[in-house]
Amino acid sequence: MKMADSAGRPDGTADTGGGTGRGSGAVGGKEGSGAGAPVRRRDARRNRDLLLEAAHKVFTELGLNAPLDVIARRAGVGNATLYRHFPHRAALVDAVFRDQLTGTMDAGDRARDVDDAWTGLTGYLQAVFTVLATDRGTNDLMTTHIEGVESLEAVHAHNHRTVELLLERGRHQGTIRTDVTTEDVLFALAALGRAVPALTAATTPDAWRRPLALLCDSLRAAPTSPPLPSPALTPEQLDDTLHHFNR
Repeated sequence: MKMADSAGRPDGTADTGGGTGRGSGAVGGKEGSGAGAPVRRRDARRNRDLLLEAAHKVFTELGLNAPLDVIARRAGVGNATLYRHFPHRAALVDAVFRDQLTGTMDAGDRARDVDDAWTGLTGYLQAVFTVLATDRGTNDLMTTHIEGVESLEAVHAHNHRTVELLLERGRHQGTIRTDVTTEDVLFALAALGRAVPALTAATTPDAWRRPLALLCDSLRAAPTSPPLPSPALTPEQLDDTLHHFNR
């Protein structure tokens, strides 16, 4: 959905200039635009910052499906101003969470650098779940699939590769069971992640640590572990499942 102010100005202000006078001539028009443009640019930047701040708070409280008019109202601007800066929900989500998602990728890079795969994997998952437990918007992003969010596509690919590398290394080191797949882990993490907001709301902010520890323990290599039932999820099936999580 896309909307525009009737005045058509970047800052949403009305056009009060007439067809005559200094403002309409070549020299006069240049003077007018020179005086007004910096103000309009400052107003536009201010509105964008207000929208990003309000959106982050609303998404954290209500999730990514929160009404956009609530965000505009919290920012103190009109819906048209919101859509002028962010023509669709995905653009707003991308702008709000890009830095936070980049932080998740940084955590993945640090985990890849750890020689011991088990330490790297568990440390990475704890870092991810620390964010999932405190920010519902990021939780929605990381545990579902939302089309059109560029930074999300990058972090999903990076997350997949991080888990894949650590599992492969752990299998070689003998610390992670040989029959577990990347899709097994990512599905389990998404399912647990979806439950984290309700869990922490009903108990304590760090209540997620217990089920995550149980999940991690199920990945350990052990002589007595029976084989996992088959078949494992394919990458396409995992993607379809994450799409359904967002419904």
